[in-house]
Amino acid sequence: MKTVLVIGGGITGLSAMYELHKWKQQTQSDVRLVLTEAAGELGGKIRTVKSNGFMMETGADSIVTRKASSMAFIEELGLQNEMVYNATGRSFIYTDGKLKPIPADAVFGIPASVESLAKSTLVSAEGKVEALKDFYIRNNTFTKNDSIGKFLEHFFGKELVEKQIAPVLSGVYSGNLSDLTIASTLPYLLDYKEKYGSIIKGLEANKEKFQSSGKKFLSFKNGLDTLIEAFAGKIEEAEIRKNMKAEKIKKIKDYYKVSFANGEVVEADYVVLSIPHTAAEKLFNDQALAGEFSRLKTSSLISVYAGFNVPDSLLPADGTGFITANTHELSCNACTWTSRKWAHTSESGNLLVRLFYKSSHPAFASLQEMNEEELLQVAIKDIHQGLGMELEPIVSEVTNWSDSMPNYLITHPQTVQALEKDLAASYPGILLAGCSYYGVGIPDCIENGEATAKGIIDLF
Repeated sequence: MKTVLVIGGGITGLSAMYELHKWKQQTQSDVRLVLTEAAGELGGKIRTVKSNGFMMETGADSIVTRKASSMAFIEELGLQNEMVYNATGRSFIYTDGKLKPIPADAVFGIPASVESLAKSTLVSAEGKVEALKDFYIRNNTFTKNDSIGKFLEHFFGKELVEKQIAPVLSGVYSGNLSDLTIASTLPYLLDYKEKYGSIIKGLEANKEKFQSSGKKFLSFKNGLDTLIEAFAGKIEEAEIRKNMKAEKIKKIKDYYKVSFANGEVVEADYVVLSIPHTAAEKLFNDQALAGEFSRLKTSSLISVYAGFNVPDSLLPADGTGFITANTHELSCNACTWTSRKWAHTSESGNLLVRLFYKSSHPAFASLQEMNEEELLQVAIKDIHQGLGMELEPIVSEVTNWSDSMPNYLITHPQTVQALEKDLAASYPGILLAGCSYYGVGIPDCIENGEATAKGIIDLF
């Protein structure tokens, strides 16, 4: 009997095991399936905390509806009746001491019409005129492997990018735009430029793809943990082992011996490494692999939830949150008005907000030295300044994802390809999976888990 070991019980590892489990049942294959997780609970960066009538997602908080709608996992897991969608509303940028709305007709802050550009309160008249060069400058040099920041500045000018686009896009992709590729962020922008001669025209022609519905994101009535529980409940013929931290992989002829911190050993013919690259690297005593792993970069994120005994109607009308443009004004990079955006997160309709503190912020080094109570006080100060509210929370939740957020630099695709090649040559049957390599969104991770499982199945 052959054994497939999946190391890592986050959403990617669960997706991979789910696909392997389906294959085992369909083919009646005589194969042992084992999933190990270092923590006491499955889920990885998906974790739902409930307290005092509030629901808080300490990691990922939603799924992109557009991506999920083309995938089968929600129906297969029987979650159709559990779904909830985000409330529509405006997003703001906090700059010059006030909240200014991001134009509604924009995609990641990029104008999707001339009218959207004209009405922006974030950019000067001169900056708007400069951005019009998108309509008459052609692309003769940029490919999808080039910097998204340089690409956008070339066609829109510096002011629009710095004041309106970069705060949004950098927040989503956790990095400086000059270090991120078009391919790893918004590859369709280059396609639009080529097809329509203008990024704005391309977004306008495809507007329904991005703005036809307010239901851009989905979650579940009882939190994103619902997804983790559903996957785990569907793999009853697999061995799920928690509190099992992998420490070492040793190649023994045509199989692998994996040692764990609790002293246990699992012998496997095939291994899926669905763990952060920093953890995967430590499993091998291999300098060549270590060199490749070291090229992958991460950033850090601290998340602070604060719930208050006041109604969220005190917030600006139709708003769902803000992003900070000037890092010297507030310590946070962004603030989501969670109870406004997700009605199911507050039983009484009271105010629940979530603040994000990223390693890109100049103040982050000092924040990392703080304990949870000190971080909460920083968050309360940001709420006071950003929203004009002097309040004391009745519930809070602080999560520190230190060096845990993938940062896809321009060299990222080449590094992943080199790792795949080295593993295939020296460790056949060991496959990488997860957001360290292949995409950070939940649908991306699920899709990657499926693809990785099929890669293992092809080896049988």
